[in-house]
Amino acid sequence: MTATIDIHQLPQPDAVIFDLDGTLVDTVEQRIEAWRRTFEEVGIAATREELVPLIGLDGKRLAREIHALAGQPIDDARAEVIDKRCGEIYEELNRDPRALPGVRRLFETIDSRGLKSAIATSSRKEQVKTSVDALGLAHEPTIVDASHVEHAKPEPDLLLRAAEQLGVDPSRAWYVGDSTWDMVASVAAAMIPIGVLAGAAGTQEALEGAGAAVVVETLDEIADALTR
Repeated sequence: MTATIDIHQLPQPDAVIFDLDGTLVDTVEQRIEAWRRTFEEVGIAATREELVPLIGLDGKRLAREIHALAGQPIDDARAEVIDKRCGEIYEELNRDPRALPGVRRLFETIDSRGLKSAIATSSRKEQVKTSVDALGLAHEPTIVDASHVEHAKPEPDLLLRAAEQLGVDPSRAWYVGDSTWDMVASVAAAMIPIGVLAGAAGTQEALEGAGAAVVVETLDEIADALTR
C-alpha cells in the first residue's frame, strides 16, 4: 500500500528514525484509554472520536485542545499536571506492551546495512522504558523523548535532535510514524515521512493528507525496501 510513490522509489537513507507508540509498539488503545480516564477525573467526557485525531500530539497541547473543546481553557501549568497524570494512568495500563510485526527484523536490517537509527517520541521519559524493553532489540536504541526538547510534535524539535545525536543530515533520514502529527513533524524537519498502519488509530488518507511520502501496512515493507 503506497501514497504518492512506491517505497522502493525512495532514496536510500543514512538513518531511520521512529515514533514509538503505534509505530513500534501496539499501545495506541492504551493511550486513548489513559486520556479518557484522565479527562473523566477532571469532569470532562472526552470521546474516542475527539481523542483519536490527537494521539501522537504533545501531551500538554492535547490537554489544552480537549479542555478548549469542552469550553474550559487551561494554562500551561494545568496542562502539565494533566499530562503527568495521564502518564501515570498510562503506566498502569501499559503492563505488557506488544511489539508490532516486523520490529526486530527491521532493526536487524538497519544494523546489517550499517545505517543509524533512533526513536523520537513525544512521550515523557518515564513512560518510554516499558515499551522499548518490549521491542526485544539487540542493543539499547538512541532515544529522544519529550524531556529533551521544549516543544514536542508536531514541532520538528524531537526529530532534529535525534538527527543531531546520530550525526546525520535530516534530509538523509526517513521518519516512520503512525499519526498525522508524525508526518507533520517529519515534513517540518525536512525528513522523508513514512506512515505505517499496523498499530495506527488513523487512516491512510489522513497520513497522506498530513504529508506522508509513503504509507505501508507493516514495518516488514520498510525492511524489504532497505534490502533492495
